[in-house]
Amino acid sequence: MSQVLQGFGLGLRTEHYSDFVAAPQRVDWLEIISENYLVDGGKPLHFLDRIRRDYPMAMHGVSLSIGSSDPLDTDYLRQLKALVRRVEPAWVSDHLCWTGTDSLNLHDLLPLPYTEASLRHLVPRVAQMQDLLGCPFLLENVSSYVRYRADEMSEWAFIAELVARTGCELLLDVNNVYVNSINHGFDPRTFIDAMPAAAVRQIHLAGHEDHGGYIVDTHDHPVCDAVWDLYAYTVRRTGAVPTMIERDDNIPPLAELVDELDAARLVAQRVLAERRQAA
Repeated sequence: MSQVLQGFGLGLRTEHYSDFVAAPQRVDWLEIISENYLVDGGKPLHFLDRIRRDYPMAMHGVSLSIGSSDPLDTDYLRQLKALVRRVEPAWVSDHLCWTGTDSLNLHDLLPLPYTEASLRHLVPRVAQMQDLLGCPFLLENVSSYVRYRADEMSEWAFIAELVARTGCELLLDVNNVYVNSINHGFDPRTFIDAMPAAAVRQIHLAGHEDHGGYIVDTHDHPVCDAVWDLYAYTVRRTGAVPTMIERDDNIPPLAELVDELDAARLVAQRVLAERRQAA
């Protein structure tokens, strides 16, 4: 039976396996990268099974390529379904993107053209995932560095329309919203305001590299002040949503990430208290 996630989580990384086994941590839940555990055995599954006893989990994928013109990979889906049965996650997420075509994986999360044709292409593929998994399926907004001349609508309008047509839920990456707002020149609050709040099931926070005129989503820095501010704005609109911090490079000791997670708790607590007072 899948779990219910509440509160504040972290991405489970190999550097912190021993910490989670050794003692309880101030972490409410964990997110795993699905592809790291699509194996037959060994260290990853050993620690996954051990840590799963103490922490509810969500599964997060990076290679579904739901936006590709290729059919969804049946071997990958079979492995993913087997991992769902093993982990019993609260939900499974992946990115609203494509990662390759003609069976070539470019190992990058590439944005889609925001067009009616893309929406029509995605709707049956989202339905395929919803029917397959047996648990909620979430799509995450991605960071991007180019736009398509073919775009017929904004990214936020595209996502909202996809939710309306499919009933899928969202993993709202607040850092990616901020990154794209700088790279493409829009007000990030416009994006947040356009999201169907009831569909936002999970929130990602992360760090990035600021190169002045553009930002690269690297997940190798602490969350910056501007993203904390946008997170506060998001919580004012969505209310309490399970939130986690991603760190994929320059990974610090677990205690540092837990302290950063406590900062997210404080932001959310403050905003939710303000909401209650205003109600």
